[in-house]
Amino acid sequence: MYTTYHLTSAQELSTDILDAIKATFKSKPITIIVEENHDSNFELTSDMKAILDERLQEDESTYLSADESLNQLNKKYGSA
Repeated sequence: MYTTYHLTSAQELSTDILDAIKATFKSKPITIIVEENHDSNFELTSDMKAILDERLQEDESTYLSADESLNQLNKKYGSA
């Protein structure tokens, strides 16, 4: 079993979180890993790169602008 706590700052770390961990896992052995959130360092997968490479090979005369793509998606699926 595992539990993930997402904090916007290390300053949010409190004894309440430690108490929750103790209550959840009781006397079971646990491992605590602390890592910095790197959401801004998004990495493309091989599949994503392949799709982008395919798009680069398409005829430029059929390209849609980002705005037009979003407009078409909003028409089809509704705005988010």
